[in-house]
Amino acid sequence: MLGIFGFLGSILGYVLWAAYYVFQNFGIAIIVFTIVVKLVLFPFSVKQQKSMAGSSRLAKKQKELREKYGNNRQKLQEEMNKLYEKENVKPMGGCLTTLIPMIVILGIFYAVAYPLTNTLHLSEQSVNDALKFVNSIPGYYSGTTVATYQQVTLLKVFPSVANTAEIQAIFSQADIDKILHFASGFQFFGVVDLLVIPSTLGLFSPYILFPVFCFLSNVGTQFIMTKVNTQMQQQQGCMKAFMYLLPLFSAWIAYSVPCAVAFYWIISSLISLVQSIVMAKVFSPVNLTANAEARHVALMFENEAKVPYVYAPHEVEKKDNPNQGKKNKKK
Repeated sequence: MLGIFGFLGSILGYVLWAAYYVFQNFGIAIIVFTIVVKLVLFPFSVKQQKSMAGSSRLAKKQKELREKYGNNRQKLQEEMNKLYEKENVKPMGGCLTTLIPMIVILGIFYAVAYPLTNTLHLSEQSVNDALKFVNSIPGYYSGTTVATYQQVTLLKVFPSVANTAEIQAIFSQADIDKILHFASGFQFFGVVDLLVIPSTLGLFSPYILFPVFCFLSNVGTQFIMTKVNTQMQQQQGCMKAFMYLLPLFSAWIAYSVPCAVAFYWIISSLISLVQSIVMAKVFSPVNLTANAEARHVALMFENEAKVPYVYAPHEVEKKDNPNQGKKNKKK
């Protein structure tokens, strides 16, 4: 499974590298990259929102059916299917549209977390050899023991080891120049270094804002989505607790990894927040109900127009003898 995400991350890495090539800044590249991917996934998000809103719209009718046929599961399922067919709602319609974006999101994470192999597309063996060399330097500590994020930390130290015999033997000069050029683009507006790990500087450094914003953006997204989706409001307490524990966990991870990864999480959450608000307004249960009723009325008029008109007896006589009325007037 991890191989699939790594492969997808390698493909998305070309998009991330293209954005970096244009803007020459990894922070801006992440913003543009995330927006582009969100736009590509937007049709899936719309289908997911429609499915959720459609299910919310039928919640009252579903409850009535459960109360009426609660003791007859077969009859209940039949009536539920009739309801879905009548209202043109696919109860499982949101599953695939949720799964695909989730797979792509993990691919995006792999593109950001493995910049040397997935964004620069350097040899994995060469990158691992470079990591082994750097980790063997006495007194060197990357700031994280998690292997997933050591490619990002290698970029931070690379300018100081680029001229060593070991690195020269591992990479070609063209690859070394490429890595050095890439590493210079992690200064976001010349103020923030996205290669810094907040935990290495302590709780009182400005970089603590990354895990804080990561927590707030995730909580804000969950809160707004709960408010605009009635289905999420009906979730049990354990699920609600999980929804708010997850942002706390993401903040703890953001404290322990390079800011570049946390920055991606923040940007992705903020864009998802705006997207959720817009789609909840446009594809709300109220709007979907109004649209469904409008389509129903239009269909009725269309069906009525197809039915041939039945003339009354006096209308038939008048239709067959159009001059009959004129003769009566002359008399």
